[in-house]
Amino acid sequence: MDHKRVLKNVLARIDRSMPADPFRKFGRVVKCDGEVLHSSLVKAPVGAKCVVETVGGAELNGEVVGFDDSGLVIMAERGTRGVIKGGRVFVRPRPPEIMVGEAMLGRVFNGRGEPIDGLRAPILRTGWPMIASSKNPLNRHKLTVPFDVGVRSINGLLTIGQGMRVGLFAGSGVGKTTLLGMIARFARADVVVVGMIGERGREVREFIESHIGEAREKMVVIASPADETAISRVHGAYRAVAVAEYFRASGRNVLLMVDSLTRLAMALREVALAAGEPPVARGYPASVFGALAAYVERAGTGVEKEGAITGIYTVLVEGDDHISDPIADTARSVMDGHIVLSRALAEAAIYPPIDIAASLSRVMGAVVPDEHVRLATKFRSLWTYKQQKQDAVDFGGYTPGRDLVLDEALRKAPAMEGFLRQTVGEEMGMEASVAALRQVV
Repeated sequence: MDHKRVLKNVLARIDRSMPADPFRKFGRVVKCDGEVLHSSLVKAPVGAKCVVETVGGAELNGEVVGFDDSGLVIMAERGTRGVIKGGRVFVRPRPPEIMVGEAMLGRVFNGRGEPIDGLRAPILRTGWPMIASSKNPLNRHKLTVPFDVGVRSINGLLTIGQGMRVGLFAGSGVGKTTLLGMIARFARADVVVVGMIGERGREVREFIESHIGEAREKMVVIASPADETAISRVHGAYRAVAVAEYFRASGRNVLLMVDSLTRLAMALREVALAAGEPPVARGYPASVFGALAAYVERAGTGVEKEGAITGIYTVLVEGDDHISDPIADTARSVMDGHIVLSRALAEAAIYPPIDIAASLSRVMGAVVPDEHVRLATKFRSLWTYKQQKQDAVDFGGYTPGRDLVLDEALRKAPAMEGFLRQTVGEEMGMEASVAALRQVV
């Protein structure tokens, strides 16, 4: 008998009888640079999960982010404290996936999938890839159904479609969190997934308790605040969209809210720079822009019998500069629309302070009737024209009767301003928003 063949068959049987996720390959830590570990004597693809031994036998979960001359470049989810030189590094053979299920509704998790709301860990039996393969764009549904967010100015003037990806652009302290809370409570969605990525830790509790309220039952919150490592923040963002994909696959109408896309870009920058990639624009490596586009593209409509993910991504604009910020420019180019919050309107006590002239919904014409489009166009033109001529009016340089369009805009200005104003607790559905718009215009 061929002894080699027998040995091969025995090893194959042993391999099949082993657990689904065994640690078979291992290497050694040879270097530590800040949050980055370098391991030798082991092969693994980029994105592979691994475990690093620390002092006392404890373990750290990490991810392979690149290679160098010594071997693998690894970033640990909880930092490198406790790692020793020569510590063993085990590589998991399976691609990274997360556990999902209906039991996630109403719960709050961190970027590693651990519950942080003080309740027991839910029983989840379905695995879902953290990095999903791209869908054939020709198989996706077209955007034809309006998405009611319960905010009058958005429903009436910047109508969102189910499966649309929208950027919410704002500087610091303008009111984006309050607006997100209104949308989270009032939106006509089956499931709401909120990814709080890189934000201040106190905002997580404030958002859940002060802004969400009773709508929490249909929500899943993934919180990875600023004190988490860069790779943990990236995992939190990917986990949020993966959860949304799971519910979309079940036929639900899902709202995905990511706060913020800018913090995700910063975390991706840290990971890319740690892997040795050179920066190209304001310290951001080129891979960051591609990763953001791919991340946003995971939302949208599904294929046959699937639902849709309507994505709203906040973008922090430094110094209210919407032009030279590379992240804002990239986000605007890969999304189906953008909502810009104005500091001037906020200072004038107009809430939500949406700059109608600078905002745009590219799919509005495909999801609402022609009459609605005409009303919104008329409102936007009057409001924008009034804004352009406001200085001349304030300084007394305009005489009524010289410009009929400006006269109409000034006459309707109080009603238009009242249309834009909406209190935090006031909900305004799509039909009521259109009726109010018709009355103003």
